[in-house]
Amino acid sequence: MPKPGEISLAHYGVLFLDEIPEFKRETLELLREPLEDGRITISRVQSSYTYPSKFMLIASMNPCPCGYYGSKEKECTCTIDQVNKYISKLSGPLIDRIDIHIEVQPVKFDDLSSNQEAESSEHIKQRVNKARKIQLERYKNDNIYSNSELTPDLIKKYCKLDEKAKNILKDAFNKLGLSARAHDKVIKLARTIADLEGSKDINFLHVAEAIQYRNLDRKI
Repeated sequence: MPKPGEISLAHYGVLFLDEIPEFKRETLELLREPLEDGRITISRVQSSYTYPSKFMLIASMNPCPCGYYGSKEKECTCTIDQVNKYISKLSGPLIDRIDIHIEVQPVKFDDLSSNQEAESSEHIKQRVNKARKIQLERYKNDNIYSNSELTPDLIKKYCKLDEKAKNILKDAFNKLGLSARAHDKVIKLARTIADLEGSKDINFLHVAEAIQYRNLDRKI
């Protein structure tokens, strides 16, 4: 009898994969169905079993096996083949299903010793809760709860772009070779950025910021 694994145990929670390229590629490909449909099906000879698996995926990775590819502080010791093999664990279809890709640079000493105050967690929480309330009210008649659940039809209804926003998205779509799925991810993310700012409309700055959060589309 199949039993729920990590993907289903993370249902309505967070699934964190540290050093994601260290997982087998065939294992990572299993994430595609739950990320798309919120469920996972296990097939056996005589039957199949479907488990719920709506989770938030968070993953981390280095740019290469040694961790210094592209670094300005230390020279990378990996060959190009090693770098390509490392990154190729993540397929295009899997990357498409991840909303945000962010490259984090090493923290410098001056930043660690700076007296400048960062935004507090409490203040961030207030902004997030406010955005969540906006989305709950917006979608109260659509049987969904957040921007991540928007269907193509609902995107057209709730995520209208002006000409300037459309043009910057078109340029990114062509230059980065975005898929239709990634195109929709950018729009939904722009909708969320607008909600966090308390903006009813999505402007080109929201779209531009959302595009910047598709880092792996530019690198792979």
